Amino acid sequence: MVTKQFSGSPEDADLRRADSLAREIFSDVANKWALLIIEAMGEHTLRFSELRNEIEGISHKMLTQNLRMLERNGLVDRTVHPTVPPRVEYALTEAGRGLRRTVDSMCDWTHQYLGDIEDSRRRFDT
Repeated sequence: MVTKQFSGSPEDADLRRADSLAREIFSDVANKWALLIIEAMGEHTLRFSELRNEIEGISHKMLTQNLRMLERNGLVDRTVHPTVPPRVEYALTEAGRGLRRTVDSMCDWTHQYLGDIEDSRRRFDT
């Protein structure tokens, strides 16, 4: 996987530029599964199966891919306990908890405007 390198300050990360590391990170975390995983984890430490049970419709493959991506980006910590069979747990990092506050705001926005959006869709579709 080729990753863009960023050598400037965070203020220089321009989402509008195609070669921006910020855009790559945004693209990673701004997908429905990543957002749902972050929301489901909350302040909890969860095992893979617990996460999968929390997120209706997510496949084993998508959960695995997104957890790896979130771990790679420093948003999730993965802990393997030396037991037989190994016990693996996932928890949000400080950065992940910071992003979760944004996800919570998006969820609040969705609840607040859900009726308006449904009305608008209905008008548009007729």
